Amino acid sequence: MDSLDLQVLAQAHDWFAAGHKVWLVTVIETWGSAPRPPGALLCLRDDGLVVGSVSGGCVEDDLIDRVRHGERVDAPSLITYGVTKEEAARFGLPCGGNLRLVQEPMRDSAWIADVLARTARHELVARRLDLRSGEMRVEPASRGEGFEFDGRVMRAVFGPRWRMLIIGAGQLSRVLAQMALALDFDVTCCDPREEYHLTWDVPGTHFSKSMPDEVVLEMQLDPHSAVVAVTHDPKLDDLVLLEALKSPAFYVGALGSRVNTAKRKERLALFDLTAGEIGRLHGPIGLDLGSKTPAEIAIAILAEIIAVRNGVALVQKKEGSAMPAADTTTNTKLKDIS
Repeated sequence: MDSLDLQVLAQAHDWFAAGHKVWLVTVIETWGSAPRPPGALLCLRDDGLVVGSVSGGCVEDDLIDRVRHGERVDAPSLITYGVTKEEAARFGLPCGGNLRLVQEPMRDSAWIADVLARTARHELVARRLDLRSGEMRVEPASRGEGFEFDGRVMRAVFGPRWRMLIIGAGQLSRVLAQMALALDFDVTCCDPREEYHLTWDVPGTHFSKSMPDEVVLEMQLDPHSAVVAVTHDPKLDDLVLLEALKSPAFYVGALGSRVNTAKRKERLALFDLTAGEIGRLHGPIGLDLGSKTPAEIAIAILAEIIAVRNGVALVQKKEGSAMPAADTTTNTKLKDIS
């Protein structure tokens, strides 16, 4: 689950604590081209304010209208939109898509505080709700589990957020960090060089002056982590790669030309890295978009990271890259790590 849904829970917690009546609305099933996936959350307040999304907007408008006209459900209940072609058009569901929701009243907020605290520690947790009895509990979850609904019990998995570790605090890193924040990454920048870390000023990011390999170990990189080395200083970039390539991080990339990437791989081979671990390196980093400016390079890097995160084959790579372009004739996708 992405951080947007965690933000919905945080807002629900605050509204409930302020004395409002609050309802949570969860997408449980979709058919056709419904805009939001199962597990997507919306929080509805008693005066019609909402946060989050379950559709393109028209379903939200109908839910708001129901509350403002006195429809206040007091137990978990199912709502279905888009059963007919006319309803699909009315509620903005493309291609006749259907949407099934669970609307439930909040009775306490302690479980939300628990979920938020545990996901902040990068734990995976699941919320299990029995629609018939209303019984609810929060329990540990395992990586690879997703949203489930068997007709009676709804189980939603929360956390952890996607993380990005950027090595180097130069101009490219600033632009990259700003864009990564907008793409739902929790961003940490690491640069022990005093002339760089003194000028880091990107709100919403974390900063470390420690050595890159120490930061990797401290962060305990997981399959929701990406590492981007962009200092142009082998002493720093190689240092982080030695640890990051052995980690479960879903993406590890380093800035540099094809020649420099080949030299880097030769240096890495002198240490305790296997050929498979070295082969995980994305370099030259990013998709081949003809990028020149820091913003264009940042877009190319993030485009590659998002493609890898979504399990999409990389087809826009420079010839001779450490991670070559996929053969488009096979329609092969990379392994889905989400």
